[in-house]
Amino acid sequence: MRSIAYKIFSLAVLFMMVNIAVANDDVKLTASAPPSVIMGKPFQITFTANAKVTDFKAPAITNFDILAGPFKSESHSTQIINGNLTSSVSITYTFTLQAQSTGTFTIPSATITSGGKKVTSNGLSIKVLPEDDSAASTSSSSSSAASGASAAISSDNLFIRPILSKSTVYEQEAVKLTYKLYTTYDVVQFNNKSMPDFKGFLKQEFERTGNTQLAYENYNGRNFLTAVLYEVMLYPQTPGEIVIDKAEFEAIIRVQSRRQIRSIFDDFFDSYTNVPRAVEVQPTKVRVKELPQGKPASFYGVVGQFSMTSSISAKEVKANEAITLKVNVAGSGNMKLIRNPDIKFPDAFDVYDPKVINNFKTSSAGLTGNKSVEFMFIPRHSGSYEIPSVEISYFDPRQNSYKTLRTPVYKIQVLKSDGTVDDTPMVSQYSSKEDVKQIGTDIRYINTTNLDVKKETIHYFRSFKHWLWLFIIPLCIAAALYFVFRKQLKDNADLDLVKNRRAKRIARKRLKFAQKLLQQGHQEKFYEEVMKAVWTYLSDKLIIPMAVINKDNITEALISKEIDESLIDRLLEVLHTCEFARYAPNSGQQEMGNLYEETIEVISGLEDLIKR
Repeated sequence: MRSIAYKIFSLAVLFMMVNIAVANDDVKLTASAPPSVIMGKPFQITFTANAKVTDFKAPAITNFDILAGPFKSESHSTQIINGNLTSSVSITYTFTLQAQSTGTFTIPSATITSGGKKVTSNGLSIKVLPEDDSAASTSSSSSSAASGASAAISSDNLFIRPILSKSTVYEQEAVKLTYKLYTTYDVVQFNNKSMPDFKGFLKQEFERTGNTQLAYENYNGRNFLTAVLYEVMLYPQTPGEIVIDKAEFEAIIRVQSRRQIRSIFDDFFDSYTNVPRAVEVQPTKVRVKELPQGKPASFYGVVGQFSMTSSISAKEVKANEAITLKVNVAGSGNMKLIRNPDIKFPDAFDVYDPKVINNFKTSSAGLTGNKSVEFMFIPRHSGSYEIPSVEISYFDPRQNSYKTLRTPVYKIQVLKSDGTVDDTPMVSQYSSKEDVKQIGTDIRYINTTNLDVKKETIHYFRSFKHWLWLFIIPLCIAAALYFVFRKQLKDNADLDLVKNRRAKRIARKRLKFAQKLLQQGHQEKFYEEVMKAVWTYLSDKLIIPMAVINKDNITEALISKEIDESLIDRLLEVLHTCEFARYAPNSGQQEMGNLYEETIEVISGLEDLIKR
C-alpha cells in the first residue's frame, strides 16, 4: 500500500510540475503558409499554439475559398534532462484554401485564449501566381513526359539563372549575384561542381542558415519551383567590363524508372530512380564605371551611404585621469575599407591602442552595420588642450558625389592632480616628444660598496640536460605524435569510411527537422524529409551513390551483410509509407508519429548491425 501511495503521489507531483512548466512558458500563436501559390491549386495554412487553447478564432479569409478546415491536431512531449523537467504542447489548426484570383493578398491574424490571456498571431502575405500559359505548358509536356533518363531531361524544365542586382555599377560599389534554380522536376539534391573565381572582384559570400527553401515563381508564362543555390556580394576593383565566368551545378532528379514491372505494387512504389544532371550557368557581365574626379584627401575607396557620430567621456579632468573618445561609423557599403580615424592627440597625452569593434552583416546593399573605434588617453600635465576634428570621405553612388564626414573639435581642460605627485612632465611612452624634468630626483642612490659578489660557474652547454632538451625529448615527442595521429590521418584519407561514420549523424539531423514538421502538421514535407533522411543514410552507410541507389541494390547490400530479413522488411515498409503518403496525403498526426518512431528504430537497428 505504501508503495502504491508513493507512486500516486510522485505522479501527482510530476503532473503539477508539468502544468507549472507549461504555464510559465510564453504563449505564442504562429501562422505559416507558402509564400507563393498557383491559381487553381489547393494549399494549406496553419496556426500553431504552444499551449492549451480554450478559444480559437479564425481570421476573416477573403480572396480565397476555404476547401476544408479548420482541422485541429495536438501533440505533447516531456523530457527530463539532468534532473530538469521540460515539457511542450503544440496545437495546430489547418485550413485548405484555393485562390480566387492572382495577385498578392494578406490574411489577417488569428486569436486564441490561453489561461485567460488573449494571444494574436502574425499576419500572412501570399502571392498568387497565374496558371501556366497553355502554349508554354504544351511545348514542355512532351519533354517532361519522357523523363526516364538523364538525356530526356529538358533544359526548358531545369535551368539556373544568374541574377545581378545591378548590371552597371561604380568601382567598389556592391553588386549582388544570385544563382537561382528553376525546375518542374522533383530535385532531391544539388551540388556546386565548378564556381567562378570572380577575377576583378572582392567577394563576400552570404551565410546560409537552415535548409534551402523551395517556392513557386511564374517565369515566362510558366510556374517553376525555385531555390536560391548561391549568393555572393561582389565589389568591382577596376573600371571597364568585367566578365563573370560560367558556373556548373549538379542536380539529382527523382524520375520515373523504365525497368520491368513485376506487380502492381512495383508499379506504384518502385517506379522511380535518382538521375544526376549537370546544369551549366552561362557567363554574365558587369559594366563598371570609374569614380569621378575630385576625390577628397581623406577618401580611401569607401563607397556607399554612411553617417558618423562621436562622443567623449569628459571635457574637464585632473592630470593622470583617463578619458575615452568614441567614434562610430554606420551605414551600408564596402565597410571593410573604412580606416581607423587618425587623431592627432597632444604630446602631453599618453594614448593607448584603440579598441575596434566591427559589427557587420551581409545584405542586398552590401555590408551593413557599424564600426566603433574607442580611444583611451591620459593627460599627464595640467593646461588647456584641443583634440582636432577627424575626417572620413566616401562616394555616394545614389547622388553621384563625394561626401565628407567630420567629428567636432573637443577642448579638454586638465586640472592639477590632488595627489602627492606633482603634475610635472613624467617619463612615459611619449617622453621623446617633450623635455624630461627632475629625472635626478626620481631615482634614489644605489649603494654598490661592500658587496660580497661570488662567481659560480655553471657548465650547462654540452651537459646531459643540454642534449636531453635539445634532441632526446623532442624526438620522443615527435615519435609519440606520429604513432598517435597516424591512424587518424589514414582514416580521414578514406572518403568512404568518413561517409560511413557520418551517416547516422546526418540522418539524425534530418529526422530532427522532420520532427519539427510533424509538430507543425506539414504532412507532405514531413514524409519527404523522412524519406530523404533514410535514402541519404543508406547511401552513406552502404557506400552507394545517390544517382544509382534504389530498393533492389539496397536489399542486396543488406542481405550480403547478413542483416535480418525482418529489419529489411521494416525498412522497405518505411520507404513505401513515405512514397504512398506523398501521393495520398490523408494520414493523421498519430500515423505520422508512429512512422517517425519506426524510422528511428530501423536506423538504430541498422547502425548496430552494419559493420565495414
